[in-house]
Amino acid sequence: MRRREFITLLGGAAAAWPLAARAQQAGRVRRIGVLMGFAASDPEAQRSIAAFRQRLQELGWSEPGNVRIEVRWAAGDAGHFEADAADLVGIKPDVILGNTSQGVTALRQKTDTIPIVFSQVTDPVGQGFVANLAHPGGNVTGFSSFEPEMAGKWLELLKEIAPGIARVVFIFNPRTASYAALYLRSIKALAPSLAVELSEAPVLDEAEIDSAMAAHRREPGAGLIVAPDVFNISHRRSIIALAARYRLPAVYTLRLFASDGGLIAYGYDVVDQFRQAALYVDHILRGVNPGDLPVQQPTKFELVINLITAKALGLTVPSHLQQRADEVIE
Repeated sequence: MRRREFITLLGGAAAAWPLAARAQQAGRVRRIGVLMGFAASDPEAQRSIAAFRQRLQELGWSEPGNVRIEVRWAAGDAGHFEADAADLVGIKPDVILGNTSQGVTALRQKTDTIPIVFSQVTDPVGQGFVANLAHPGGNVTGFSSFEPEMAGKWLELLKEIAPGIARVVFIFNPRTASYAALYLRSIKALAPSLAVELSEAPVLDEAEIDSAMAAHRREPGAGLIVAPDVFNISHRRSIIALAARYRLPAVYTLRLFASDGGLIAYGYDVVDQFRQAALYVDHILRGVNPGDLPVQQPTKFELVINLITAKALGLTVPSHLQQRADEVIE
């Protein structure tokens, strides 16, 4: 069964729960924990949480009626992830939404019984979160982000929008993107056919981002791929500003990068993933075992091009690329 068909089936089932099951929910306030990987001040993260709440309300769960939602904001900090995970597990929620790989890792270290629904996670099998995608088993399931092969698409798009690119650096934080090798493998496999030399830049803070970009810019034909991890997303405004300063054409993995001034972005719809996660939370609250809910992979992707940034870099975006875009920022 395809993912879209499965989600549609679940959505229809939500409206058809037996009256007895609905009656069991009456009078009891359920508790949902949410561990977000980003700061509370992040507009995109707030939109995601709003979509999650709205979908839950559509499914019959609303505050302050029959549900209480406890949100913690880790802001990409390892210490905060651990403390917030302990805090949420300590209040004994009925289910926890774990955002990003770091969030799920922290939660799994604290509980193996409370159901966990994850979002924005790369390679959940490889990271040991689930046994397999179709039958996760255990107390964890959710919605994964990118397949490793997507990295090749990012390189293709960068070369298409900036044909003069000959050297590309892949920026990631090894602490928050333990899966980076998967993407690097895909890029390395494709790079020779596009006449591109690939290098990698593991960074731990903004100073190291600056140093990596400055060093890469010293030779002509330089470009940038920004890995999808919580560190890069949390520091996206600094990364975008530095790419502009060093005049580096860059491809990003989510719409929000292009919206904030990045050149081009191709990735899944984050907000939609939170809406889908609400459906899984609903089913768990109604008694479904999380291990029986298959891990879902994204099917909706967005291509966003920022023409303002392209002009500032002296790039002419091909008309066919603009026509393929879901959004062109002018």
